[in-house]
Amino acid sequence: MIVLGFALAALIGISLGLLGGGGSILTVPVLVYVLGVAAKPAIAMSLPVVGVTSLVGAALHWRLGNVRVATALTFGVVAMAGAYAGAKLAAFMSGAAQLALLAIVMLVAAVSMLRGGVATRVEDAPSTVPVRAALLVPIAFGVGVLTGVVGIGGGFLVVPTLVLLARIPMRQAVGTSLLVIAMNSASGFAGYLGAVSIDWGFLAGFTATAAAGALVGTMLVARVPQAVLKRGFAVFLLVAGGFVLYRNRDALQGTDHSDATRAASHAAIASATR
Repeated sequence: MIVLGFALAALIGISLGLLGGGGSILTVPVLVYVLGVAAKPAIAMSLPVVGVTSLVGAALHWRLGNVRVATALTFGVVAMAGAYAGAKLAAFMSGAAQLALLAIVMLVAAVSMLRGGVATRVEDAPSTVPVRAALLVPIAFGVGVLTGVVGIGGGFLVVPTLVLLARIPMRQAVGTSLLVIAMNSASGFAGYLGAVSIDWGFLAGFTATAAAGALVGTMLVARVPQAVLKRGFAVFLLVAGGFVLYRNRDALQGTDHSDATRAASHAAIASATR
């Protein structure tokens, strides 16, 4: 299973390189349902994976002039505060509740991809909406909280926000969002330190594999039809999100058995770290 897990880590990185984001949303399901890591450590460990792979993508976009550093820092600092707060908030939630929320986010992201993305539709329309910088602060904080709670970068929220409210062109919004994601992922991970058990050796290997995959994906991006790829990934995301939601349905019904969940989590951690 370790070999399969690392192969999937490479695929996560490749999909991020191809799509400019999105692929990292599968990191937590892979860690939990393929490698047997407990929910809370999996969510915490997903953040360095998301952050490092996003930083690789941001560096490549920066070389092409597609990163607005000032905007990323402004949005990212607020998002970092939200991510740290989200990680601390997660201490009051069960792992099953976090996974159920992640599943809902996966389904929303999949529907957004199937519809073509809010940002794409807005950019194609006449520019009639003024810059609304005041709205960026609460949205950035909210995206950060979501990152801290469920372990995703939130690119499918950051990109439309930058296009809609900051009026940044799509290509620059994607590059800028990757730097934002790297920043709030680092902050969210810091919020989990000391609260969950981390297998540092495993995390380093998984993250390096995903980052290498991101480089490969970036090199392949010009050879793969983006529309077909995004629709295929969105369908897969729908299936994966439905599976995760079904597995954690008790959390939505308020019947999550916390003692049993904790026992299973401890067993999974022990198994994954042997």
